[in-house]
Amino acid sequence: MDTKDLFALIEDKKPKMSKGQRRIAQYITDNYEKAAFLTASRLGEVADVSESTVVRFAIMLGYDGYPSLQKSLQELTKNKLTTIQRLDITSDIHMVNVLNNVLKSDMMSIKNTLERMDQGTFLKVVEEILTAKRVFILGVRSASLLVQFMGYYLNYLLDDVRVVSSSVGDVFEQLIKLEKDDVLIGISFARYATRTIQGMKMAREHGAKVIAITDSEVSPLCKYADISMFAPSETTTFVDSLVSPLSLINALIVAISINKKSEVTNHLQMLEKIWGQYEIYENAK
Repeated sequence: MDTKDLFALIEDKKPKMSKGQRRIAQYITDNYEKAAFLTASRLGEVADVSESTVVRFAIMLGYDGYPSLQKSLQELTKNKLTTIQRLDITSDIHMVNVLNNVLKSDMMSIKNTLERMDQGTFLKVVEEILTAKRVFILGVRSASLLVQFMGYYLNYLLDDVRVVSSSVGDVFEQLIKLEKDDVLIGISFARYATRTIQGMKMAREHGAKVIAITDSEVSPLCKYADISMFAPSETTTFVDSLVSPLSLINALIVAISINKKSEVTNHLQMLEKIWGQYEIYENAK
């Protein structure tokens, strides 16, 4: 359902709404980007109605409860929120609730990622990475942190891993030699970085296998991906939550390490000698 359809539904149902429900309808119409990320209790507060009135409002619109209405609104708005709007939403969280809200949101993100992940898709991605001639990992802005992390550990496991970010030359210059035996992993989340999308498009044109790590089926990354893995985020705070994609990337790294155990063991044994020789780590006394 797009925004116009939702607004049309609200308008169509207005004659049957109570005064309280009309206040909710007006608030959502005027502030739908912000309303999408309010709890039923908080929406009730700003619309000056009870939480139960908010729940009845959602059911009256045809949803099975408020979470379904909220999810519908979130899908419509999350890639449109500016940084300022996200900061505005964050400011609605009372200071005494920040720790609780943020950690619970992160826990929910991991739970949703696990529930949505198909085991067959996961194993297929592992196989594509293991059999690739070269692995390119592309992500910019906040996703560059995930790219660096994934690249750091895959470099222990695979022969040719390349981290692609806009901080080292142009993305296209780093992808120009992509071939059909290569794999490109593109990582981006709402608001979706255009450089990542364009890089994935280029990889497809070069015949490489393209894997997306993103947040939902409506992500523009899916258009150019042969395989998509979804790590949804429940938070819309000023800070991007990277918890669920990081957990998914951890799982990929562990799965690959299991498949490469004998080679990795020999490699790590040599590294341990070098680390000890040059005192890379503080030894336990």
